[in-house]
Formats: sequence, C-alpha cells, structure tokens
Amino acid sequence: MVELSGVLVVIETSAGDARDASLEALTAARELTGGGSLTALVVGSGIEAVAGAIQADRVLIADAPELERYTADGYSKAIEAAIESVNPKLVLLGGTTSGRDLGPYLSAKAGANCLSDCVALRWDDDTLVGTRPVYQGKLLSDVSYVPESTAFAVVRGGTFEAAEAGQPGSVESLPVEFSAGDLRVELTDVTIPPAGAVDLEGAETIVAGGRGLGSQENFLLVEQLAEALGGAVGATRAVTDLGWRPHYEQIGQTGKTVKPKLYFAVGISGAVQHLVGMQGAETVVAINRDPDAPIFKLAQIGVVGDLNELLPALISEIQAARG
Repeated sequence: MVELSGVLVVIETSAGDARDASLEALTAARELTGGGSLTALVVGSGIEAVAGAIQADRVLIADAPELERYTADGYSKAIEAAIESVNPKLVLLGGTTSGRDLGPYLSAKAGANCLSDCVALRWDDDTLVGTRPVYQGKLLSDVSYVPESTAFAVVRGGTFEAAEAGQPGSVESLPVEFSAGDLRVELTDVTIPPAGAVDLEGAETIVAGGRGLGSQENFLLVEQLAEALGGAVGATRAVTDLGWRPHYEQIGQTGKTVKPKLYFAVGISGAVQHLVGMQGAETVVAINRDPDAPIFKLAQIGVVGDLNELLPALISEIQAARG
C-alpha cells in the first residue's frame, strides 16, 4: 500500500479568481498538515495567474475548457487524477455548493467517508475529528473517523480567514483529458451577478430582505440602503422561492454563509435556517414590525416599526451624512 501523506486542497475558480471558500479551506489545511506536505489543486480554465498566487508546497493546475464551469463529472475526474499523483492523507474542499456536492460524491466512489460542514478539523493520532454544527447551529458536535485510505472533508464557508496570496513552492500542470460521454450533464445556462455588484460572501456590509417587505417592488428600498452603505444585497430563502430575488443572493442553510461586519436584517423574522447563514456577523441591525420576531434575539440593535417609513428616512440620513 502506498503511504499517504499531507493534505490536498481543491481550489475552485470563478471568472478567473479563486473562490473565497477554497482559500478558507487552504487556511484550514495548513493547520492539519502535521509536518506533511500541502498541495493545492487549482481547477478551471485559464487559471495560470490564480495558481501562481497560491501559497502551498506544490500547486497542480487542472486547466481545461471542460472545467470552466462546475460539473460533478468534470471536477471529480480532475480531483481523482490529483489524488493519484499526490496520495494525500486528506482531501479538503471549501463549503461551496459544488464543494458540498463533491465531498460525499468522491468519498462514496472511493469507499471512504466524508466529514461535511466542519467548522474545525484536527487529527487525534490516526483519527480525523471534525466539529460540526448540529440542530441548525444550536450545538456543536465532534464526529470522528479512522480512514483506511484517503479521507475527505468539507469546511463550512465563512469559518476560517481566507489565505493570502503568496508564492507557491512549485507549480505543475496536471493533464486531464475528456472523452465523449465523460461529462453526463450539460450546463446550459449560468445566472451570475451583474457587473459591478458587491460580492456577497466577501462583503463587509450586507442589507438582507425577507418576506416582511411585502412585495418585490419594496426590495428597491433594500437596494437603496445597500447602495448608500456601499454594501451587498442579500435575501432569505422565502424571498428567492417567490422569485423576488435571484438565488445567488440567498443567505442561510441552503444558501450562502456570510460574516460581515454589519448585517441589516429588514423584514426578516429570523427562522433558524436563515440565522445559520449569518450568525457570524459582528453587528446585526434588525428592522421588523413584530416585537417578538426571533431575529431580535440575535440583533445588537433592534427597531420595531414600519420599514416603509423607517427605511426612506434612514437612507436619506445616510446619504446626507456621506455627502
């Protein structure tokens, strides 16, 4: 049996940049190497510049037109090629939608286990221990696994600081060739934020709206407040399910996990599924007409009132203060 060593981190790319969640996984990986090597696999198309800025002992580049957008078949083939080359003790993925998809998929194919949604990871001798939120974030639980082969884990987004750019030890091309029938799913369309929109996951200020806004038209107030604050617009699942906002703005258990310095929750009651995605915010300001809304238990500043009256006044004051 080939000896396993070190950690392999999968670096996803989007529009030519490394995704924040992958850079957070890179930070987590550094704490787990235990004297072993740290290898990063950068996956995408036209990604040489990204690979040259990843601080790792070894950087592998899986660059192909078929990898420009995520598909389970495409990414898994690249990762499996990297595993064969590196023989890592652990493969670590960021907590993106694709990372949460790939971890269990790859581990099942390999006959191994995957520790998903981890906010902390450690080795206890030969046992991999992951700390995961349970009961919708109310408690933390340790889960352990003694791997007989390469182990897999997925780090929850927003848990670690994103690794800074640096000089890799070495950069190598990882050939990945695709034949007819390798990609069983054809990607026909991708919805992306408009040019110039503030990145939600990396935003320091977020203004999020819920169903309490009453209508899609009232989201204009959320947009105006976000613009006045120089922040990003977010939404609850109820809002995106109604079609009021695009799904890439969804925050929560089945959406994005964010940790801004300032989080405005407008017309959001505070369902646990939403709180899981934003409870890492430093300061929460909640505006809701229901004084018993659960969001007020998490908020540092709570305002009970009609948002249709409060938001225009608040926007006007902020615009005046900022000139």
